Amino acid sequence: MKLDLHPYTLELAHSFGISRERYDHQKTLIAGLSHNGVTGYGEATANPYYEVTIPSLTREVESVRPLLESASAENPEALYEMLCTRGLSGFARCAIDLAAWDLFGKLKKKPLYELWGNRTETYPITNYTIGLDTTEVMVAKMKEVPWPVYKIKLGTDRDVAIVTELRRHTDATFRVDANCAWDARETIENASALKELGVEFIEQPLPADDWKGMEVVAHHCDLPVIADESCQQEADVERCALHFNGINIKLTKCGGLTPARRMIRKARGLGLKVMVGCMTESSVGISAIAQLLPELDYVDMDGAMLLKEDIASGVRIEKGGRVIFPEMGGSGVTLLK
Repeated sequence: MKLDLHPYTLELAHSFGISRERYDHQKTLIAGLSHNGVTGYGEATANPYYEVTIPSLTREVESVRPLLESASAENPEALYEMLCTRGLSGFARCAIDLAAWDLFGKLKKKPLYELWGNRTETYPITNYTIGLDTTEVMVAKMKEVPWPVYKIKLGTDRDVAIVTELRRHTDATFRVDANCAWDARETIENASALKELGVEFIEQPLPADDWKGMEVVAHHCDLPVIADESCQQEADVERCALHFNGINIKLTKCGGLTPARRMIRKARGLGLKVMVGCMTESSVGISAIAQLLPELDYVDMDGAMLLKEDIASGVRIEKGGRVIFPEMGGSGVTLLK
């Protein structure tokens, strides 16, 4: 296979805030793997929390160029296992794994969900994320995009007041994400109020390594709690089952579609709810996530919807959440620029 790398800076339509940072653009790396004139694409974004930069990602992927250019396009899972022996981060493995699967499906002329034996008649609707900001700005963002399910970023001393005000303007389903900003006491207290406001679940309220605090939350919280930062790799699923009601799998963190599918199966066996989320990716990463839709309870794949301009085409999310899958195979990705 031939390897090509394309770095981009994605401009967001609006400034986006979470409890620990705010940003107006997202740096991302697109990996292309080609065979017989067909190219598959994968993506991984930079992320300061996980200390990932585009230069570091590029160095990692370049370090396995000889392996990739001598590898077969016929077995993405075997390629992934080889990558696991090379000490790559999950982000680097993700860019390659997504490209390998997209290429594999395009060569087979079938979408990945079909190759995996799934159908797309029913699937969860993606949430639309409202970044943390002043309450007035958050209300305005919500009104700008009427949607059936919102994920609301929190992590302040006015979190219940924010959700109370947002609830005045919509009957949509709410999910909240504190991005590690609360402690156990805050989580338990906030959950009682948030439940009354129609919140469906809380995502990652405590710091990722606060397992003792999560044990307290697990026994006293009025709402289900979904792990995000606490569930990065396959090995984390089993521990999360003792402390959370579900997991949010990020392809970039875990290493791509190959490990994500194993994590889904393991989570199901442990009785956990399963969500897959995004990192404000382009339609390259979002189209890969969409291939997993029939296997999920919840999904957060609004990344490309938050961009000022997309760099790729693939799955399309229509008003109200309906997903239009492309006719081409794989993840159905085409680079536009």
